[in-house]
Amino acid sequence: MIRLEAVCWRAPGFSLEGISFEVPARGYAVLMGRTGSGKTSLVEIICGLRRPTAGRITLGEHDVTHEPPHLRGIGYVPQDGALFPTMTVREQIGFALRMRRRPAGEIGRTVDELAGEMSIAHLLDRKPAGLSGGEKQRVALARALSVKPAVLIMDEPLSSLDEDTQGSLIELLRRMQREHQVTVLHVTHSRREAEALATLRLKLEDGRIT
Repeated sequence: MIRLEAVCWRAPGFSLEGISFEVPARGYAVLMGRTGSGKTSLVEIICGLRRPTAGRITLGEHDVTHEPPHLRGIGYVPQDGALFPTMTVREQIGFALRMRRRPAGEIGRTVDELAGEMSIAHLLDRKPAGLSGGEKQRVALARALSVKPAVLIMDEPLSSLDEDTQGSLIELLRRMQREHQVTVLHVTHSRREAEALATLRLKLEDGRIT
């Protein structure tokens, strides 16, 4: 579950005011809004990358308003995946587990399982340069799921892909959400994505959810 209660954030020339909404556990929410409406700022607030000036953020049963990002139990796929250019796909997927000092055997098993699930096992020893847009997004999604998050947040995950690749990734996201039982917040401009995936639709307009 994701719950925001009267969340505010202010920057020079822009603000988010009184943002309140709830995504039920294992729901799939799609957040839409014009370019510059504050969608990325809002998801960064939820992830702990920006600090709200007021309000409360609850994930599951825990108030995480003042928790650092790594304690929030969120898997995050930023715009364009943001893969590390010098790491192999294998290293990308295992990165968060290494940061948490998990045993090597556990990391290896998790990487192999997610690579199989995402159909990228043949790419494990490749680096991001030369991967297609769809392959990069599969790697980014596997990396986000590696720590078994309760909440998955994706910022425009399909925006740079062609229509056929978008279709295959939409099917993958449906299956992923069902199998991993995560609560999803998916930012997009695409009505197609909203219609195909959302159990809840949200719109950010003039600094408020409508």
